[in-house]
Amino acid sequence: MAPDLDSHGTLTHDANEQRPLLGGSNQPRYADVDENPTAVASHGSQNGGASDQERATAGTFTRSLGAVEAFAIVISIVIGSGVFTSPGSIDANVPSPGVALVVWLVGGVLAWTGASTLAELGTAIPGEGGVQPYLKYIFGDTFGFLAAWTWIVAVMPATLAILSIVFVETIYSAAGIVGDGHKLDHKLWSLVILALVSVANSISTKASTRLNNFFVVIKFFTIAAVVLAALLVVLIHIVDPKDTWRIDEGLDWYQKPWFGYRDSVNSDGSVTHWEGLSEWETLGHLSAALYGALWAYSGWDKAVYISAELSQPARQLPLAINTSVPTIIVCFLVANASYYVLLPWNLVSATDSVVVTAITRLLGPAAAIFPAFLICMVVVGSLLGNSFVAGRMAVAAANMNWFPSIFGVVGRVGFETAQSSGGEDSPAESRDSSKETKSDAPINAIILSTVLSALYILLGNFRALLTFNGLGEYTFFHLVVVGAIILRFREPALRRPYKPFILIPVTFALVSGFVVVRGALFAPQQAFVLLGVWGFGLLFHAVRTWY
Repeated sequence: MAPDLDSHGTLTHDANEQRPLLGGSNQPRYADVDENPTAVASHGSQNGGASDQERATAGTFTRSLGAVEAFAIVISIVIGSGVFTSPGSIDANVPSPGVALVVWLVGGVLAWTGASTLAELGTAIPGEGGVQPYLKYIFGDTFGFLAAWTWIVAVMPATLAILSIVFVETIYSAAGIVGDGHKLDHKLWSLVILALVSVANSISTKASTRLNNFFVVIKFFTIAAVVLAALLVVLIHIVDPKDTWRIDEGLDWYQKPWFGYRDSVNSDGSVTHWEGLSEWETLGHLSAALYGALWAYSGWDKAVYISAELSQPARQLPLAINTSVPTIIVCFLVANASYYVLLPWNLVSATDSVVVTAITRLLGPAAAIFPAFLICMVVVGSLLGNSFVAGRMAVAAANMNWFPSIFGVVGRVGFETAQSSGGEDSPAESRDSSKETKSDAPINAIILSTVLSALYILLGNFRALLTFNGLGEYTFFHLVVVGAIILRFREPALRRPYKPFILIPVTFALVSGFVVVRGALFAPQQAFVLLGVWGFGLLFHAVRTWY
């Protein structure tokens, strides 16, 4: 654990201070605290105050969520724009539709391995902020801070910016306007959507989770509509094989082999001749396809960010992950199989909006408004879920003294009205104050994420933000899973209510390391920007620690 300052500014150390990476075995058995969330809070009060770890474990928010809410949050975040915008880029990098479905399956399984490993850490090491307390426990305070800094300053704002841009571009594309995402009016509308979602998340936790549950229904309805449309095409062919129902070349799914090589038409009009590629070139295309699939599954880690709000995290966290991620995999597989039924195969790789394109070919241009509306609702659901989690990340960082205490305040804008002289409010005091305002939303933290996201919208573009987001996320995904493997050997006696087979974290560590290296080599500009973010973060941490 990081050293604390007493009231005179003198460094003090907790008797149970954690020794990062090569530490001894005298560390607390955190899983026991996980089963009794009040134990740490009462221990801190009996000893005159709470340490950073105790404060983070006690939590700022009440444990009012269950497995259903965690399931809904993961579904709401993951089933976003990716399943509707990624199929084209993935299809362009695979030799056949069958291989594309395999890539979607592999991406989902890899996401599941990462989520399972985080569930192991989440049930063994309590605390708010997702990967932040895990990295602090395993590698030390600096790594925990750097993860918090990266997510709060880079990853989450970039994610919210991407989703806001996708929402606006979906509306414009339905109206036949494409390629104008750099224009000021597009960016201003993106800012409006971002602000509305932030306001919705500032009401209360209960209101946010209810909205999340509503958008989960919308997401399942959208996937079901795509699948039903594909089944309708298949049924019409069975009834009348000569009728393709307004779809030219609409029998590719029936006449062509799903795993047979075919030339891929790219969005820029170029053609990839798969039979003429070397094995190395083919591997490069397949890795690009996998990268696209992993982005579509982005958000699988978000359940651990609310583990401190689950009433029984040791049981509910693995349950939420092991039901939500397989559900998402099935949804993505059936949706993508439906795209290949609804569209001629040479069109799938040439469009960035397969649902709008498919429905337009089925029912005409006027009908494109309906799928565009559904996709916008799906994106809003993802925006809501990501904004919900982003605020809690900043709260956790403030509670660990990594960020200013103002971002740990809930239920109001600004500082707490009653503060101890020169000290910081405890989470319990923050909850009491939030009851007076009838809100437990981290409004200050939400404002921070909104302002940063607005800057990304104004200064960035969709593709650059996408790569930047992926590099930031998977760097720390790789690091935390490697840490989980190290912890298996360093602390074999640590109580783990959920413990997946060792091959699961090893597989994810290998693949995530490959994704990070590949992303940095192919996007050096975004990699250097990320290094700059880390450098500035370390400087901020050093100054704040000294102060």
